[in-house]
Parts: sequence; C-alpha cells; structure tokens
Amino acid sequence: MGKKRKETSRRTGMQVVTLCISTTMVLTLLGLVVLSVLTARNLSNYVKEHLTVTVVLSDSVSEREGTVYCQQLGQRHYARQVTYISKEQALKEQTAAMGSDPSEFLGMNPFVATIEMQVLADYANPDSLQLIAKTLRKNRALVSDVAYQEDLTAQVNRNLQQASLVLLGLAVLLIIISYSLISNSVRLSVYSRRFTIHTMKLVGASWGFIRAPFLRRAINIGIVSSLLACAVLGVVVWCIYRYQPGVEEVITWKELGATGVAVLVFGFVMMLLCSLLSVNKFLRMKAGEIYKI
Repeated sequence: MGKKRKETSRRTGMQVVTLCISTTMVLTLLGLVVLSVLTARNLSNYVKEHLTVTVVLSDSVSEREGTVYCQQLGQRHYARQVTYISKEQALKEQTAAMGSDPSEFLGMNPFVATIEMQVLADYANPDSLQLIAKTLRKNRALVSDVAYQEDLTAQVNRNLQQASLVLLGLAVLLIIISYSLISNSVRLSVYSRRFTIHTMKLVGASWGFIRAPFLRRAINIGIVSSLLACAVLGVVVWCIYRYQPGVEEVITWKELGATGVAVLVFGFVMMLLCSLLSVNKFLRMKAGEIYKI
C-alpha cells in the first residue's frame, strides 16, 4: 500500500513539474510578444525622432546669426533637438571623412552653415514636415533651403504601422494558442485523477471540496510558472541591454513592469480557469461516462 502511494505521489509530482515547465515556456513566448507590442510605440517614436531635417543657411549668414537662429528653432513646439554646424565644422568633418581637404584645391570653403533638427515624434510625418519646411523657407534672409528624406519618412511611418498590426495579430494568435496548450495540459493532469474525483463524489463530498485541491495546485503552478517566465524574460532583456547600447530608450522600465504584470495575471487566470473547467467536466460525468473515455 505504501509503495503504491509512493508511486502515485511520484507520478503526480512529475505531472506538476511537466505542467510547470510547459506553462513557463508558453508564458515566456507570450511575454516576449507582449513586450514587443508594448515597445512598438517607443520604437516608432525613437525612429521618428532620429529623422533629421537639415536647414541650410544662406552664405551671408554669420556664425553669430546662425547660433541665434538655432536657439530660436530650439524653442519651437515641434523641435526636439537642434544642432548648429558652422562652415568650419562642416569642412573639418568632411575632411576627416574624405581624407583630404577640399578647400586646398578649391581655394575656398565649399560648405555652408547648417542646422540639423530632430522633431518630436508627433510631427515626424510627411504632412507635418512639409508644413514645417514651408514655414522655415519663408525666412529667406537666413534660410537657403530645407531638406529632409521625404520618401524615407513616409516609408518609416508605413512600415511601423504594418509592424504594429502584425505584432498585435501575433499577440492575439499566441493568446489563443497558449490557452489551448495550457488547457490541454491541465485537462490531461485532471484526467489522470478522474477516478479519484468520482470516488469522492460517491462518499458525498461537495463539488467545492473536490475542486479545492485542484484549484490550489493550479494557482501554485500558475504563480511559479509566471515567476519563472518573468525571470527568463529578465535574462533576455539583460542580454539585450548589455549587447545593444541605447536600447533602454525603447525598452523602458514601464514596459518591463507592464509585461511582468501581464504574464503574472495571464498565468494565474489561465491556470485557474482551465483547472476549473476541466474539473467541472469530470464532476458532471456519470460513472458510465468516466469508464468510456
């Protein structure tokens, strides 16, 4: 009798470990998709805010006038960051890039002063940039031209919208798949104890009393699996932080916290719901039906 009880306990323990591992894997994949969806907006803003609008100043503009105008642009409501590049600085940068000084054989500095401006993400779209460029070009005394990669801006906005839709669809699909996998694993675990459930019904135990140990185990597995999944996600994010500098602007603590809460809630609710439905299914069965499945 003791040997049989020990084998049953060992079998139950293996079922718990297997269910915990499979649930952790599913929650980890779900967490990665949720994190990707949450950081999609940050990635979109990061890309948009690093698009450069180049304001080419007139050749007659002095360095002092250019610096003052740069400060004025920095106060515009759409400006995120502005940088003044003088003629001398532009010459120095191009000399370093080309390996030769073009002023030596031209006899003059061929470059003009420019202002490089990054706008806020809300204004980094074709319509807003066209309006900004049109407004800046009106100042003919200081501005010679305004240049930005119009096609690239439109393409970035289009690609980011498509990526967001794909990630959202993937998240919905993975939630459905996750529910199916966890539900099947829990159903198999409860199925192995169907005769125990029927025996408890025969001795007069209430449905709530029979469900209680299954629900407690489901809650424990859900919490442990969620914590393990969060730990795996934490290691993945740590590796990304270590080998990809600057990614903290895209993956912030806000998104990480929201992802952790989502994984914990999903793991807890999903395990509890699947166990409740599976146990109720066998509780409603009669003796003849249990022997037939």
